[in-house]
Amino acid sequence: MTADPIQDLLPEEHLQGPSEPAGEPNEQVGEVRQGDAYDLMAELEPESVDLLITSPPYWGLRTYGLDHNTEILGVWKAEGNNQEDIPSYEWYRKNGGVLGLEPLPEWFISHLVEIFQRGAHALTPTGSMWINIGDTYFARWSSLRQNGRQGLGDNPRERRRTPMGGYRQEKQLLMIPARFAIAMQNHRWILRNDLIWHKPNVPPRPEKDRLRLAHEHFYHFVKRPKEGRPKYYYDMAHVEKDARDVVTVNVQSGTNGHSATFPPSLITPRILSSCPPGGLVLDPFAGTGTALAVALEHGRRAIGFELSPSYSVAARRKIGLEEVEPVDSAGVVEHTDAS
Repeated sequence: MTADPIQDLLPEEHLQGPSEPAGEPNEQVGEVRQGDAYDLMAELEPESVDLLITSPPYWGLRTYGLDHNTEILGVWKAEGNNQEDIPSYEWYRKNGGVLGLEPLPEWFISHLVEIFQRGAHALTPTGSMWINIGDTYFARWSSLRQNGRQGLGDNPRERRRTPMGGYRQEKQLLMIPARFAIAMQNHRWILRNDLIWHKPNVPPRPEKDRLRLAHEHFYHFVKRPKEGRPKYYYDMAHVEKDARDVVTVNVQSGTNGHSATFPPSLITPRILSSCPPGGLVLDPFAGTGTALAVALEHGRRAIGFELSPSYSVAARRKIGLEEVEPVDSAGVVEHTDAS
């Protein structure tokens, strides 16, 4: 038998399965569950997920139409806590908090790590996580929009005051992606790549004293084994040409009211290289379901979690599930007007 040249080039810590033609149809139907990823992660079967790929909410930019408690920091202090202390996600949510709208970036990073830790048991020993996360500039008085980019667009916005202190200073780029990646490393995750997503078509900005942000980070994490080197599935035959850690992909317009959707050409190489054929892909912040649709198109199974009822419906439509009526946060069906 002729040796596989791709296989021969791979280090032993990479487990590679046979490559399959892109676009192979998947007979299995995907699934979208409406609810909080924190809860739904815990319900996953152990070692059932081959790839977790997602883009969580940015910190402090959008409400995504969700109600949130703008006075939650005061509630936390009223209970005798310091603002630098970080409440659990369960306390935060119980008191009206929404992921991405934490009063401090430290809270957001901690809650994000907490949610991913809830799903660690579900990832197979040879599985991967690809997490796309964007950064934010600090402003004592910032704008929260239902959708759209900070400082751009004509959609309604609300103003909120964020306490200054430490690295939280006016005009400061907060380095949220890096802080998140280090926090994940401190929870025993191995960071294999910091993929830079270069976005050549970013819109103009009004600022005259800095360059435009034209990239985001896409982190590849694998599990840290109890002993030895990490071993995980990875098929180099399906990454971009030259296998470099900077890729150029245009930003795409949002769909179904969602302002930030994955470009398929960005995530297709991640799915094909990090999930074996027939494996299960999970997007715990599924939005309108682009990652699920790409996974199914290429012969993988797919499951998505989405907090927003309207986005959950859009995701179900995208992957061809029977249309269902959205439910509110209390589980009550929100009937739509048929007229």
